[in-house]
Amino acid sequence: MWKRDDNVRPPAPPATPGPMPAPATEAVPRPQPYAEKPQVNIGKSVIIKGELSGSEDLTIEGQVEGKIELRQNVLTIGPNAKIKAQVVAKSVVVQGEVTGNVAASEKVDIRDSGSVDGDISSPKVAIAEGAHFRGSIDMQRQGGAPVTGGKVSVETPKAEPKPAVPPTPAAPPTGVPKA
Repeated sequence: MWKRDDNVRPPAPPATPGPMPAPATEAVPRPQPYAEKPQVNIGKSVIIKGELSGSEDLTIEGQVEGKIELRQNVLTIGPNAKIKAQVVAKSVVVQGEVTGNVAASEKVDIRDSGSVDGDISSPKVAIAEGAHFRGSIDMQRQGGAPVTGGKVSVETPKAEPKPAVPPTPAAPPTGVPKA
């Protein structure tokens, strides 16, 4: 675009890989996907007994006993959390321990470090390899029609010995009088 006089330009330094200066950009606002939804954290040392409800996404690292209700928000059970509660949320991510039933309108995700002892009701359920789950899963769509597979019980019963097959009775020999 512009032509410079090469005599005025200082000699270029040798090319070395290094951090490139950030190019000048115009002040264009970038969308912040999480700026609109506040995130609340409950720390490891916090113990709550009773009902917990709200209208913000929530991460729990402590202990909760009772009921958790976040119908329009995401609940994350952190790896250090111990929950003994009935849980109702839009989406639930389990990395810690949950004892109680879990209901989600979108999805329940049990990660590899997560544990759920209770029934799950959600249209989508993901259980990672290494996760612990004991209970039943009811996968209902929002309209009420069951998802393919319907209700699934996941607890594995202990193997019981099968009874031996009784031998088929032999036909009485012919020509032998009955006593």
